[in-house]
Amino acid sequence: MRKMTATFLALATVLAWGGTLVADQARPNVIIFLADDLGYGDLGCYGHTVIKTPHLDRFAREGMRFTQCYAACPVCSPSRAAILTGRTPYRNGVFTWIPANSFLHLRSSEITLPRLLREAGYCTCHVGKWHLNGNLRDPKQPQPSDHGYDWWFATQNNAEPSHHNPVNFVRNGQSVGKLEGYSALLVVQEAIQWLRKHRDPRKPFFLTVWTHEPHLPIESAPEFLALYPELLRSDPDRAQHHANVSQLDHAFGNLMLTLDELGLRNNTLVVFTSDNGPEGAGTKGRTRGSTGGLRGRKRSLYEGGIRVPGIIRWPNHIAPGTVCDTPIIGSDLFSTVLAAAGVAAPKDRKLDGVNLLPLLAGKPLTRSIPMYWRYHAAPGPFKVALRDGDWKILADLNFTQFELYHLGNDPKETQNLADKHPNKLHELRTRLQQLHEEIEKEGPDWWKNYKGS
Repeated sequence: MRKMTATFLALATVLAWGGTLVADQARPNVIIFLADDLGYGDLGCYGHTVIKTPHLDRFAREGMRFTQCYAACPVCSPSRAAILTGRTPYRNGVFTWIPANSFLHLRSSEITLPRLLREAGYCTCHVGKWHLNGNLRDPKQPQPSDHGYDWWFATQNNAEPSHHNPVNFVRNGQSVGKLEGYSALLVVQEAIQWLRKHRDPRKPFFLTVWTHEPHLPIESAPEFLALYPELLRSDPDRAQHHANVSQLDHAFGNLMLTLDELGLRNNTLVVFTSDNGPEGAGTKGRTRGSTGGLRGRKRSLYEGGIRVPGIIRWPNHIAPGTVCDTPIIGSDLFSTVLAAAGVAAPKDRKLDGVNLLPLLAGKPLTRSIPMYWRYHAAPGPFKVALRDGDWKILADLNFTQFELYHLGNDPKETQNLADKHPNKLHELRTRLQQLHEEIEKEGPDWWKNYKGS
Protein backbone atom coordinates (compact mmCIF):
# COMPACT_ATOMS: atom_id res chain seq x y z
CA MET A 1 0.00 0.00 0.00
CA ARG A 2 1.34 3.41 -0.91
CA LYS A 3 1.21 6.10 1.74
CA MET A 4 0.98 9.61 0.29
CA THR A 5 -1.08 12.74 0.56
CA ALA A 6 -3.07 11.77 -2.55
CA THR A 7 -2.81 11.66 -6.31
CA PHE A 8 -4.86 11.54 -9.46
CA LEU A 9 -3.99 9.00 -12.10
CA ALA A 10 -3.53 10.51 -15.55
CA LEU A 11 -6.74 11.80 -17.08
CA ALA A 12 -7.33 12.05 -20.80
CA THR A 13 -8.34 15.68 -20.56
CA VAL A 14 -9.25 18.07 -17.78
CA LEU A 15 -10.86 21.46 -17.66
CA ALA A 16 -10.92 24.23 -15.09
CA TRP A 17 -14.10 24.76 -13.09
CA GLY A 18 -13.88 27.12 -10.18
CA GLY A 19 -10.23 26.31 -9.60
CA THR A 20 -10.75 22.53 -9.49
CA LEU A 21 -10.13 19.66 -11.87
CA VAL A 22 -13.03 17.93 -13.58
CA ALA A 23 -12.78 15.13 -16.10
CA ASP A 24 -13.74 16.20 -19.62
CA GLN A 25 -15.91 13.11 -20.10
CA ALA A 26 -19.26 11.84 -18.84
CA ARG A 27 -20.01 13.40 -15.47
CA PRO A 28 -19.43 10.96 -12.63
CA ASN A 29 -22.15 9.17 -10.76
CA VAL A 30 -21.90 9.71 -7.00
CA ILE A 31 -22.78 7.47 -4.05
CA ILE A 32 -22.49 8.60 -0.43
CA PHE A 33 -22.81 5.56 1.82
CA LEU A 34 -23.25 6.53 5.48
CA ALA A 35 -23.14 4.09 8.41
CA ASP A 36 -24.79 4.92 11.74
CA ASP A 37 -22.74 4.91 14.98
CA LEU A 38 -19.83 3.11 13.30
CA GLY A 39 -16.67 3.77 15.31
CA TYR A 40 -13.29 4.80 13.95
CA GLY A 41 -11.86 1.40 14.87
CA ASP A 42 -14.74 -0.85 13.80
CA LEU A 43 -13.41 -1.98 10.40
CA GLY A 44 -10.62 -4.38 9.62
CA CYS A 45 -8.92 -1.74 7.46
CA TYR A 46 -8.91 0.56 10.50
CA GLY A 47 -7.30 -2.02 12.75
CA HIS A 48 -10.11 -4.13 14.24
CA THR A 49 -8.80 -7.65 14.73
CA VAL A 50 -12.13 -9.42 15.28
CA ILE A 51 -14.87 -7.82 13.19
CA LYS A 52 -14.95 -9.20 9.66
CA THR A 53 -15.40 -6.52 6.99
CA PRO A 54 -13.97 -8.03 3.79
CA HIS A 55 -15.91 -5.83 1.37
CA LEU A 56 -14.95 -2.52 2.98
CA ASP A 57 -11.39 -3.71 3.43
CA ARG A 58 -11.25 -4.43 -0.30
CA PHE A 59 -12.88 -1.08 -1.02
CA ALA A 60 -10.12 0.66 0.98
CA ARG A 61 -7.49 -1.14 -1.10
CA GLU A 62 -9.22 0.10 -4.24
CA GLY A 63 -9.36 3.73 -3.20
CA MET A 64 -8.17 6.24 -0.62
CA ARG A 65 -8.49 5.68 3.12
CA PHE A 66 -8.44 8.74 5.35
CA THR A 67 -6.87 8.46 8.79
CA GLN A 68 -8.35 11.77 9.99
CA CYS A 69 -11.91 11.87 8.68
CA TYR A 70 -14.44 13.67 10.84
CA ALA A 71 -18.19 13.82 11.22
CA ALA A 72 -19.54 17.37 11.54
CA CYS A 73 -21.17 16.54 14.88
CA PRO A 74 -20.99 13.73 17.46
CA VAL A 75 -24.67 12.84 16.81
CA CYS A 76 -26.57 11.85 13.70
CA SER A 77 -28.97 14.47 12.30
CA PRO A 78 -26.47 17.37 12.30
CA SER A 79 -23.82 15.27 10.57
CA ARG A 80 -26.30 14.38 7.82
CA ALA A 81 -27.38 17.98 7.33
CA ALA A 82 -23.75 19.07 6.99
CA ILE A 83 -23.09 16.49 4.25
CA LEU A 84 -26.06 17.70 2.20
CA THR A 85 -25.45 21.45 2.68
CA GLY A 86 -21.71 21.91 3.20
CA ARG A 87 -22.58 24.00 6.26
CA THR A 88 -21.83 23.38 9.91
CA PRO A 89 -24.91 22.27 11.91
CA TYR A 90 -25.64 25.45 13.88
CA ARG A 91 -25.41 27.39 10.63
CA ASN A 92 -27.83 25.15 8.73
CA GLY A 93 -30.20 24.84 11.69
CA VAL A 94 -30.02 21.09 12.39
CA PHE A 95 -28.14 21.44 15.66
CA THR A 96 -29.16 18.18 17.39
CA TRP A 97 -30.68 14.79 16.67
CA ILE A 98 -34.34 15.05 15.65
CA PRO A 99 -36.96 13.10 17.66
CA ALA A 100 -40.08 11.74 16.00
CA ASN A 101 -42.73 14.43 15.43
CA SER A 102 -40.28 17.20 16.36
CA PHE A 103 -40.58 20.65 14.79
CA LEU A 104 -36.86 20.51 13.93
CA HIS A 105 -36.04 19.94 10.26
CA LEU A 106 -33.62 20.77 7.48
CA ARG A 107 -35.10 24.01 6.19
CA SER A 108 -36.15 24.37 2.57
CA SER A 109 -34.06 27.56 2.47
CA GLU A 110 -30.94 25.38 2.63
CA ILE A 111 -29.53 24.47 -0.78
CA THR A 112 -28.77 20.75 -0.88
CA LEU A 113 -26.59 18.51 -3.00
CA PRO A 114 -29.48 16.53 -4.53
CA ARG A 115 -31.31 19.73 -5.41
CA LEU A 116 -28.33 21.23 -7.22
CA LEU A 117 -27.46 17.98 -8.96
CA ARG A 118 -31.04 17.34 -10.06
CA GLU A 119 -31.17 20.85 -11.53
CA ALA A 120 -27.96 19.97 -13.39
CA GLY A 121 -29.50 16.85 -14.93
CA TYR A 122 -28.75 14.13 -12.38
CA CYS A 123 -31.16 11.41 -11.28
CA THR A 124 -31.35 11.46 -7.48
CA CYS A 125 -32.27 8.84 -4.90
CA HIS A 126 -32.12 8.45 -1.13
CA VAL A 127 -32.48 5.12 0.68
CA GLY A 128 -32.25 4.39 4.41
CA LYS A 129 -32.31 6.56 7.48
CA TRP A 130 -33.31 10.18 6.81
CA HIS A 131 -33.44 11.88 10.21
CA LEU A 132 -33.68 15.39 8.81
CA ASN A 133 -37.25 16.06 9.86
CA GLY A 134 -39.68 14.89 12.53
CA ASN A 135 -42.23 13.16 10.32
CA LEU A 136 -41.85 11.60 6.88
CA ARG A 137 -45.57 11.97 6.15
CA ASP A 138 -46.14 15.55 7.34
CA PRO A 139 -46.40 17.93 4.36
CA LYS A 140 -45.72 20.85 6.70
CA GLN A 141 -42.10 19.73 6.93
CA PRO A 142 -39.72 19.46 3.96
CA GLN A 143 -39.48 15.85 2.78
CA PRO A 144 -36.60 14.25 0.86
CA SER A 145 -38.39 15.13 -2.40
CA ASP A 146 -38.45 18.79 -1.32
CA HIS A 147 -34.67 18.66 -0.98
CA GLY A 148 -34.14 17.33 -4.50
CA TYR A 149 -34.67 13.56 -4.43
CA ASP A 150 -36.58 11.95 -7.31
CA TRP A 151 -37.00 8.69 -5.40
CA TRP A 152 -36.76 7.99 -1.69
CA PHE A 153 -37.22 5.08 0.68
CA ALA A 154 -36.60 6.05 4.28
CA THR A 155 -37.27 5.95 7.99
CA GLN A 156 -37.52 9.08 10.09
CA ASN A 157 -34.90 7.75 12.52
CA ASN A 158 -34.25 4.15 13.55
CA ALA A 159 -35.57 0.99 11.97
CA GLU A 160 -38.44 -0.22 14.13
CA PRO A 161 -38.91 -2.42 16.03
CA SER A 162 -35.32 -3.27 15.12
CA HIS A 163 -33.13 -4.00 12.12
CA HIS A 164 -35.09 -7.24 11.65
CA ASN A 165 -38.39 -7.01 9.76
CA PRO A 166 -38.80 -3.22 10.10
CA VAL A 167 -42.31 -1.76 9.82
CA ASN A 168 -41.65 1.98 9.51
CA PHE A 169 -40.23 2.59 6.04
CA VAL A 170 -41.85 5.18 3.79
CA ARG A 171 -41.40 5.14 0.01
CA ASN A 172 -42.05 8.40 -1.83
CA GLY A 173 -44.48 9.53 0.89
CA GLN A 174 -46.34 6.24 1.30
CA SER A 175 -45.84 3.77 4.17
CA VAL A 176 -44.76 0.37 2.90
CA GLY A 177 -45.69 -1.70 5.98
CA LYS A 178 -43.76 -4.64 7.37
CA LEU A 179 -40.70 -5.73 5.42
CA GLU A 180 -39.06 -9.13 5.62
CA GLY A 181 -35.34 -9.10 6.21
CA TYR A 182 -32.63 -6.97 7.81
CA SER A 183 -32.34 -3.23 7.48
CA ALA A 184 -29.01 -2.70 5.68
CA LEU A 185 -29.78 -5.47 3.22
CA LEU A 186 -33.28 -4.06 2.58
CA VAL A 187 -31.94 -0.54 2.11
CA VAL A 188 -29.30 -1.66 -0.37
CA GLN A 189 -31.85 -3.86 -2.13
CA GLU A 190 -33.97 -0.75 -2.73
CA ALA A 191 -30.93 1.10 -4.05
CA ILE A 192 -30.16 -1.77 -6.41
CA GLN A 193 -33.75 -1.87 -7.67
CA TRP A 194 -33.60 1.87 -8.31
CA LEU A 195 -30.34 1.53 -10.21
CA ARG A 196 -31.70 -1.31 -12.33
CA LYS A 197 -35.30 -0.24 -12.93
CA HIS A 198 -36.18 3.32 -11.93
CA ARG A 199 -33.34 5.71 -12.82
CA ASP A 200 -32.87 7.18 -16.26
CA PRO A 201 -29.72 5.40 -17.53
CA ARG A 202 -29.04 8.28 -19.92
CA LYS A 203 -28.32 10.56 -16.96
CA PRO A 204 -25.68 10.48 -14.22
CA PHE A 205 -27.02 9.68 -10.76
CA PHE A 206 -26.60 10.83 -7.17
CA LEU A 207 -27.44 8.17 -4.58
CA THR A 208 -27.31 8.45 -0.78
CA VAL A 209 -27.41 5.14 1.10
CA TRP A 210 -27.72 5.72 4.84
CA THR A 211 -27.97 2.49 6.80
CA HIS A 212 -29.14 2.04 10.39
CA GLU A 213 -26.37 -0.39 11.27
CA PRO A 214 -24.80 -0.53 13.82
CA HIS A 215 -27.19 1.84 15.67
CA LEU A 216 -29.50 0.37 18.31
CA PRO A 217 -31.80 -1.58 18.36
CA ILE A 218 -29.36 -4.06 16.84
CA GLU A 219 -30.47 -7.33 15.30
CA SER A 220 -28.19 -9.34 13.05
CA ALA A 221 -28.95 -12.12 10.60
CA PRO A 222 -27.94 -15.69 11.54
CA GLU A 223 -25.48 -15.88 8.64
CA PHE A 224 -23.44 -13.02 10.13
CA LEU A 225 -23.76 -14.21 13.73
CA ALA A 226 -22.29 -17.49 12.51
CA LEU A 227 -19.06 -15.62 11.76
CA TYR A 228 -18.49 -15.25 15.52
CA PRO A 229 -19.13 -18.68 17.08
CA GLU A 230 -16.93 -18.15 20.12
CA LEU A 231 -18.51 -14.80 20.93
CA LEU A 232 -21.98 -16.26 20.53
CA ARG A 233 -21.15 -18.60 23.39
CA SER A 234 -19.23 -16.18 25.63
CA ASP A 235 -20.77 -12.76 24.91
CA PRO A 236 -23.82 -12.92 22.61
CA ASP A 237 -24.45 -9.18 22.76
CA ARG A 238 -20.96 -8.46 21.53
CA ALA A 239 -21.50 -11.04 18.81
CA GLN A 240 -24.67 -9.19 17.80
CA HIS A 241 -22.77 -5.91 17.42
CA HIS A 242 -19.90 -7.40 15.46
CA ALA A 243 -22.29 -9.33 13.22
CA ASN A 244 -24.21 -6.11 12.65
CA VAL A 245 -21.09 -4.45 11.26
CA SER A 246 -20.50 -7.50 9.07
CA GLN A 247 -24.12 -7.24 7.93
CA LEU A 248 -23.48 -3.64 6.95
CA ASP A 249 -20.30 -4.68 5.18
CA HIS A 250 -22.12 -7.38 3.21
CA ALA A 251 -24.83 -4.93 2.12
CA PHE A 252 -22.15 -2.51 0.97
CA GLY A 253 -20.52 -5.32 -1.00
CA ASN A 254 -23.83 -6.09 -2.71
CA LEU A 255 -24.07 -2.49 -3.89
CA MET A 256 -20.49 -2.45 -5.19
CA LEU A 257 -21.12 -5.73 -7.03
CA THR A 258 -24.15 -4.18 -8.71
CA LEU A 259 -22.02 -1.27 -9.94
CA ASP A 260 -19.72 -3.82 -11.56
CA GLU A 261 -22.58 -5.76 -13.12
CA LEU A 262 -24.07 -2.58 -14.59
CA GLY A 263 -20.72 -1.37 -15.88
CA LEU A 264 -20.81 1.67 -13.57
CA ARG A 265 -17.69 1.17 -11.47
CA ASN A 266 -15.26 3.30 -13.45
CA ASN A 267 -17.42 6.40 -13.59
CA THR A 268 -18.81 6.33 -10.06
CA LEU A 269 -17.31 8.26 -7.16
CA VAL A 270 -18.17 6.33 -3.98
CA VAL A 271 -17.75 7.72 -0.47
CA PHE A 272 -18.06 5.59 2.66
CA THR A 273 -18.14 7.17 6.13
CA SER A 274 -20.08 7.30 9.43
CA ASP A 275 -22.23 9.93 11.11
CA ASN A 276 -20.45 9.86 14.50
CA GLY A 277 -18.56 7.65 16.91
CA PRO A 278 -19.85 4.51 18.64
CA GLU A 279 -22.72 4.44 21.15
CA GLY A 280 -22.41 3.56 24.85
CA ALA A 281 -19.37 2.72 26.93
CA GLY A 282 -18.33 -0.16 24.70
CA THR A 283 -18.21 -2.60 27.60
CA LYS A 284 -21.70 -4.10 27.82
CA GLY A 285 -24.87 -4.73 25.88
CA ARG A 286 -24.83 -4.40 22.11
CA THR A 287 -23.01 -1.04 22.08
CA ARG A 288 -19.59 -2.57 21.53
CA GLY A 289 -18.17 -0.30 18.87
CA SER A 290 -14.50 0.71 18.89
CA THR A 291 -12.94 4.17 18.71
CA GLY A 292 -9.58 2.63 17.86
CA GLY A 293 -8.26 3.85 21.21
CA LEU A 294 -9.36 7.46 20.76
CA ARG A 295 -10.78 9.36 23.73
CA GLY A 296 -14.56 9.77 24.03
CA ARG A 297 -17.48 8.23 22.18
CA LYS A 298 -20.74 9.31 20.56
CA ARG A 299 -21.93 12.75 21.85
CA SER A 300 -18.39 13.71 22.88
CA LEU A 301 -16.27 16.36 21.17
CA TYR A 302 -13.15 14.36 21.93
CA GLU A 303 -11.78 12.45 18.94
CA GLY A 304 -13.67 9.22 19.60
CA GLY A 305 -16.98 11.02 19.20
CA ILE A 306 -16.21 12.73 15.89
CA ARG A 307 -13.35 10.92 14.11
CA VAL A 308 -14.83 8.24 11.86
CA PRO A 309 -13.88 5.93 8.99
CA GLY A 310 -13.64 7.69 5.63
CA ILE A 311 -12.89 5.98 2.31
CA ILE A 312 -13.28 7.31 -1.24
CA ARG A 313 -13.01 5.29 -4.45
CA TRP A 314 -13.00 6.86 -7.90
CA PRO A 315 -11.33 4.58 -10.45
CA ASN A 316 -8.87 6.23 -12.84
CA HIS A 317 -8.83 9.30 -10.59
CA ILE A 318 -7.63 8.06 -7.21
CA ALA A 319 -4.64 5.72 -6.97
CA PRO A 320 -5.64 2.41 -5.35
CA GLY A 321 -4.31 1.73 -1.88
CA THR A 322 -3.70 5.36 -1.01
CA VAL A 323 -3.71 6.46 2.63
CA CYS A 324 -4.29 10.15 3.34
CA ASP A 325 -3.44 11.78 6.67
CA THR A 326 -4.91 15.20 5.86
CA PRO A 327 -7.95 16.02 8.06
CA ILE A 328 -11.29 16.17 6.24
CA ILE A 329 -14.87 16.59 7.49
CA GLY A 330 -18.35 15.59 6.31
CA SER A 331 -19.24 19.10 5.20
CA ASP A 332 -16.42 18.87 2.61
CA LEU A 333 -18.45 16.39 0.56
CA PHE A 334 -20.84 19.11 -0.64
CA SER A 335 -18.22 21.19 -2.45
CA THR A 336 -16.27 18.12 -3.55
CA VAL A 337 -19.20 16.41 -5.25
CA LEU A 338 -20.30 19.63 -6.93
CA ALA A 339 -16.79 20.19 -8.29
CA ALA A 340 -16.54 16.62 -9.55
CA ALA A 341 -19.91 17.03 -11.30
CA GLY A 342 -18.98 20.41 -12.76
CA VAL A 343 -21.75 22.20 -10.87
CA ALA A 344 -21.13 25.63 -9.37
CA ALA A 345 -21.45 25.93 -5.60
CA PRO A 346 -23.84 28.56 -4.21
CA LYS A 347 -22.30 32.02 -3.80
CA ASP A 348 -25.00 33.53 -1.58
CA ARG A 349 -24.12 31.72 1.65
CA LYS A 350 -21.19 30.67 3.78
CA LEU A 351 -19.89 27.16 3.14
CA ASP A 352 -17.84 25.60 5.92
CA GLY A 353 -16.61 22.62 3.92
CA VAL A 354 -14.00 22.76 1.17
CA ASN A 355 -13.52 21.06 -2.18
CA LEU A 356 -11.26 18.03 -1.72
CA LEU A 357 -10.33 17.59 -5.40
CA PRO A 358 -7.04 19.49 -4.99
CA LEU A 359 -6.16 17.08 -2.18
CA LEU A 360 -6.91 14.15 -4.48
CA ALA A 361 -4.63 15.79 -7.06
CA GLY A 362 -1.71 15.79 -4.63
CA LYS A 363 -1.97 19.45 -3.70
CA PRO A 364 -2.15 21.00 -0.21
CA LEU A 365 -5.64 21.56 1.16
CA THR A 366 -6.43 25.10 2.28
CA ARG A 367 -9.23 25.96 4.71
CA SER A 368 -10.37 29.51 5.26
CA ILE A 369 -12.74 28.30 8.00
CA PRO A 370 -11.26 25.91 10.59
CA MET A 371 -13.08 22.71 11.47
CA TYR A 372 -15.68 23.53 14.11
CA TRP A 373 -17.96 21.39 16.28
CA ARG A 374 -20.70 22.22 18.71
CA TYR A 375 -23.04 19.96 20.64
CA HIS A 376 -25.09 21.31 23.52
CA ALA A 377 -25.52 17.89 25.19
CA ALA A 378 -21.89 16.79 25.04
CA PRO A 379 -20.82 15.17 28.32
CA GLY A 380 -18.77 17.35 30.64
CA PRO A 381 -18.18 21.08 30.33
CA PHE A 382 -16.87 21.20 26.76
CA LYS A 383 -19.58 21.94 24.19
CA VAL A 384 -17.57 23.56 21.37
CA ALA A 385 -14.32 22.65 19.66
CA LEU A 386 -12.10 23.85 16.82
CA ARG A 387 -9.27 22.20 14.94
CA ASP A 388 -6.67 24.23 13.05
CA GLY A 389 -3.78 22.26 11.64
CA ASP A 390 -2.66 19.79 14.29
CA TRP A 391 -4.04 21.91 17.13
CA LYS A 392 -7.45 21.40 18.72
CA ILE A 393 -9.14 23.49 21.37
CA LEU A 394 -12.22 22.55 23.41
CA ALA A 395 -14.24 25.09 25.40
CA ASP A 396 -17.37 25.50 27.45
CA LEU A 397 -20.12 27.78 26.16
CA ASN A 398 -19.03 30.62 28.46
CA PHE A 399 -15.46 30.41 27.15
CA THR A 400 -14.03 30.16 30.63
CA GLN A 401 -12.77 26.56 30.55
CA PHE A 402 -10.42 25.21 27.89
CA GLU A 403 -8.36 22.23 26.88
CA LEU A 404 -5.69 22.31 24.18
CA TYR A 405 -4.22 19.32 22.33
CA HIS A 406 -1.67 18.76 19.60
CA LEU A 407 -3.25 15.91 17.66
CA GLY A 408 -0.18 15.28 15.55
CA ASN A 409 1.73 14.22 18.67
CA ASP A 410 -1.20 13.18 20.84
CA PRO A 411 -4.19 11.86 18.87
CA LYS A 412 -5.60 10.23 22.01
CA GLU A 413 -5.79 13.63 23.75
CA THR A 414 -3.93 12.61 26.88
CA GLN A 415 -1.94 15.82 27.47
CA ASN A 416 -3.78 19.11 27.94
CA LEU A 417 -1.30 21.76 26.74
CA ALA A 418 -3.33 24.84 27.68
CA ASP A 419 -0.89 25.91 30.40
CA LYS A 420 2.24 25.08 28.41
CA HIS A 421 1.23 26.99 25.27
CA PRO A 422 -0.62 30.14 26.39
CA ASN A 423 -0.01 31.96 23.09
CA LYS A 424 -1.48 29.14 21.03
CA LEU A 425 -4.38 28.89 23.48
CA HIS A 426 -5.07 32.61 23.11
CA GLU A 427 -4.86 32.40 19.30
CA LEU A 428 -7.28 29.47 19.02
CA ARG A 429 -9.60 30.81 21.71
CA THR A 430 -9.95 34.04 19.74
CA ARG A 431 -10.60 32.20 16.48
CA LEU A 432 -13.11 29.87 18.14
CA GLN A 433 -15.06 32.69 19.77
CA GLN A 434 -15.20 34.71 16.55
CA LEU A 435 -16.39 31.76 14.48
CA HIS A 436 -18.83 30.68 17.18
CA GLU A 437 -20.45 34.12 17.27
CA GLU A 438 -20.62 34.35 13.48
CA ILE A 439 -22.35 30.97 13.18
CA GLU A 440 -24.85 31.79 15.94
CA LYS A 441 -25.86 34.99 14.20
CA GLU A 442 -26.49 33.29 10.88
CA GLY A 443 -28.39 30.16 11.92
CA PRO A 444 -31.95 29.93 13.27
CA ASP A 445 -32.27 30.35 17.02
CA TRP A 446 -34.19 27.11 17.60
CA TRP A 447 -31.49 26.02 20.02
CA LYS A 448 -32.02 28.87 22.49
CA ASN A 449 -35.00 27.39 24.31
CA TYR A 450 -34.66 23.77 23.24
CA LYS A 451 -35.31 21.32 26.09
CA GLY A 452 -34.34 18.11 24.34
CA SER A 453 -31.05 16.22 24.44
